[in-house]
Amino acid sequence: MIKKAFLAVATLASLSSLPAQADVSFNVGAVTDYRYRGISQSRLDPALQGGADWVQSADGGFYVGTWASTIKWIKDAGAEKGSVEVDVYGGYKGSIMEGLGYDVGLLQYWYPRNKLGNVTGLKNANTTELYGAMTYGPVTAKYSHALTNTFGNPDSKNSFYFDLSGSFEITDGYMLVPHVGYQKIKGPNDDLGSYTDYSLGVSKDFSGFVVSATFVGTNADKAFYVTPASDGSKFTGKNALVVGVKYTF
Repeated sequence: MIKKAFLAVATLASLSSLPAQADVSFNVGAVTDYRYRGISQSRLDPALQGGADWVQSADGGFYVGTWASTIKWIKDAGAEKGSVEVDVYGGYKGSIMEGLGYDVGLLQYWYPRNKLGNVTGLKNANTTELYGAMTYGPVTAKYSHALTNTFGNPDSKNSFYFDLSGSFEITDGYMLVPHVGYQKIKGPNDDLGSYTDYSLGVSKDFSGFVVSATFVGTNADKAFYVTPASDGSKFTGKNALVVGVKYTF
């Protein structure tokens, strides 16, 4: 825990001391529902989010960053603690030829003080993934591979997520963002935990403020991705419209 906390703080601190010619940016935002791979992380409720990024060059090279969001799914699973997600990541972006780019990196999902491992049948929520992506024009295909147990699922090392997404300008800076992905959960929760998600979003950048509206849906198992009965048994993979705003500076 101490080592991971130090890693997150060190990542943030180092952003301000990296070479001046590199690009450092920060972002803060809010969403009506924090959806990740189609599943609500915030019990279908709003979430606050923010992060920081350092990139070696706008044309490519090394990058590091961190991002955080409020969440509720860990406590919903029966754990006493775990209300924040902190992501720490780093990688390298480059190009193979004009119009064809690649991105490889490592991502640590860290849930400070989470006690999910104390819940019967579950493991610690912290998850590490290795990822690789290829981008051709406005279309990106990405593969993420879990090097650890995946989001608390037992014996789920080597789970993976594959997704295909795009970003197309409609008119006057309005972007259309389609997406489809498949989450494979290895281990005893394979049949219940694996699913497909899909979304279609529209966004617009207003001088640093990005406003978005996204329709999100999944075919996830309604008996597996559900909040406790005491909270009304909400299905966290239900179809929904998610509205968000993010400011980058």
